Amino acid sequence: MSSANTAVFEVKQYMVIWRQAEKRVFGDDEVTIRGIVRCIGDQHTMDVLFLAPGSPFPDPIFDQAGSKGYMFMPISDIAPFVDILRNEKPIYGHLRGDRPEWTSVTTAQEAVGEGEGR
Repeated sequence: MSSANTAVFEVKQYMVIWRQAEKRVFGDDEVTIRGIVRCIGDQHTMDVLFLAPGSPFPDPIFDQAGSKGYMFMPISDIAPFVDILRNEKPIYGHLRGDRPEWTSVTTAQEAVGEGEGR
Protein backbone atom coordinates (compact mmCIF):
# COMPACT_ATOMS: atom_id res chain seq x y z
CA MET A 1 0.00 0.00 0.00
CA SER A 2 1.34 3.40 -0.95
CA SER A 3 -0.07 6.88 -1.06
CA ALA A 4 1.46 10.22 -1.89
CA ASN A 5 3.72 10.33 1.14
CA THR A 6 3.42 6.90 2.79
CA ALA A 7 4.25 3.29 2.00
CA VAL A 8 3.59 -0.04 3.72
CA PHE A 9 5.63 -3.02 2.58
CA GLU A 10 6.19 -6.59 3.69
CA VAL A 11 9.73 -7.19 4.92
CA LYS A 12 10.93 -10.20 2.92
CA GLN A 13 14.61 -10.21 3.99
CA TYR A 14 16.82 -8.45 6.50
CA MET A 15 20.51 -7.90 6.96
CA VAL A 16 22.43 -6.95 10.14
CA ILE A 17 25.45 -4.68 9.76
CA TRP A 18 27.79 -3.82 12.66
CA ARG A 19 29.82 -0.60 12.68
CA GLN A 20 32.64 0.49 14.99
CA ALA A 21 31.38 4.08 15.13
CA GLU A 22 30.34 5.36 11.69
CA LYS A 23 29.57 9.08 11.59
CA ARG A 24 26.80 10.17 9.20
CA VAL A 25 24.81 13.39 8.88
CA PHE A 26 21.00 13.43 8.68
CA GLY A 27 19.61 16.96 8.42
CA ASP A 28 21.35 18.97 11.14
CA ASP A 29 22.37 15.92 13.19
CA GLU A 30 25.64 14.02 13.01
CA VAL A 31 24.88 10.55 14.36
CA THR A 32 27.18 7.76 15.49
CA ILE A 33 26.02 4.44 14.06
CA ARG A 34 26.92 1.18 15.82
CA GLY A 35 24.56 -1.14 13.94
CA ILE A 36 22.17 -1.17 11.00
CA VAL A 37 19.31 -3.57 10.36
CA ARG A 38 18.25 -3.30 6.73
CA CYS A 39 14.62 -4.38 6.24
CA ILE A 40 14.13 -5.28 2.57
CA GLY A 41 10.84 -5.55 0.68
CA ASP A 42 10.03 -6.00 -2.98
CA GLN A 43 10.08 -2.26 -3.75
CA HIS A 44 11.02 -0.52 -0.49
CA THR A 45 13.83 -0.69 2.04
CA MET A 46 14.09 0.67 5.57
CA ASP A 47 17.40 1.06 7.38
CA VAL A 48 16.92 0.97 11.14
CA LEU A 49 20.03 2.69 12.46
CA PHE A 50 21.07 1.76 15.99
CA LEU A 51 22.98 4.64 17.49
CA ALA A 52 25.69 4.92 20.13
CA PRO A 53 24.88 6.35 23.57
CA GLY A 54 25.08 10.13 23.43
CA SER A 55 24.29 10.30 19.72
CA PRO A 56 21.46 12.61 18.67
CA PHE A 57 18.31 10.94 17.30
CA PRO A 58 16.91 12.55 14.14
CA ASP A 59 13.26 12.17 13.18
CA PRO A 60 12.54 9.21 10.88
CA ILE A 61 13.00 9.90 7.17
CA PHE A 62 11.11 8.66 4.10
CA ASP A 63 12.95 9.25 0.81
CA GLN A 64 9.99 8.56 -1.45
CA ALA A 65 11.98 8.99 -4.68
CA GLY A 66 14.51 6.40 -3.50
CA SER A 67 11.84 4.09 -1.99
CA LYS A 68 13.87 4.07 1.23
CA GLY A 69 13.25 4.97 4.84
CA TYR A 70 15.39 5.50 7.92
CA MET A 71 14.47 5.00 11.57
CA PHE A 72 16.79 5.70 14.52
CA MET A 73 16.98 3.66 17.72
CA PRO A 74 19.46 3.16 20.60
CA ILE A 75 22.01 0.36 20.15
CA SER A 76 20.60 -1.31 23.29
CA ASP A 77 17.43 -2.13 21.29
CA ILE A 78 19.13 -4.08 18.48
CA ALA A 79 18.80 -7.58 20.02
CA PRO A 80 15.01 -7.47 20.62
CA PHE A 81 14.50 -5.86 17.20
CA VAL A 82 16.39 -8.66 15.41
CA ASP A 83 14.57 -11.23 17.56
CA ILE A 84 11.21 -10.01 16.19
CA LEU A 85 12.52 -10.31 12.61
CA ARG A 86 13.76 -13.85 13.27
CA ASN A 87 10.63 -15.11 14.99
CA GLU A 88 7.61 -13.37 13.50
CA LYS A 89 5.99 -13.48 10.10
CA PRO A 90 4.69 -11.46 8.38
CA ILE A 91 6.55 -8.25 9.27
CA TYR A 92 5.67 -4.89 7.74
CA GLY A 93 7.59 -1.65 7.30
CA HIS A 94 5.57 1.56 7.54
CA LEU A 95 7.25 4.57 5.91
CA ARG A 96 5.47 7.78 6.89
CA GLY A 97 6.51 11.03 5.27
CA ASP A 98 3.25 12.61 6.42
CA ARG A 99 3.76 11.60 10.09
CA PRO A 100 7.45 10.65 10.55
CA GLU A 101 6.86 9.76 14.21
CA TRP A 102 4.63 6.89 13.01
CA THR A 103 7.41 5.27 10.95
CA SER A 104 7.53 1.71 12.26
CA VAL A 105 8.10 -2.00 11.83
CA THR A 106 5.14 -4.16 12.89
CA THR A 107 3.86 -7.70 12.99
CA ALA A 108 0.42 -8.65 11.70
CA GLN A 109 -2.42 -9.15 14.17
CA GLU A 110 -2.25 -12.51 15.91
CA ALA A 111 -4.75 -14.39 18.04
CA VAL A 112 -4.08 -14.29 21.78
CA GLY A 113 -2.28 -17.43 22.98
CA GLU A 114 -1.50 -18.56 19.43
CA GLY A 115 2.15 -19.40 20.23
CA GLU A 116 4.66 -20.38 17.59
CA GLY A 117 3.07 -22.67 15.03
CA ARG A 118 6.11 -23.90 13.16
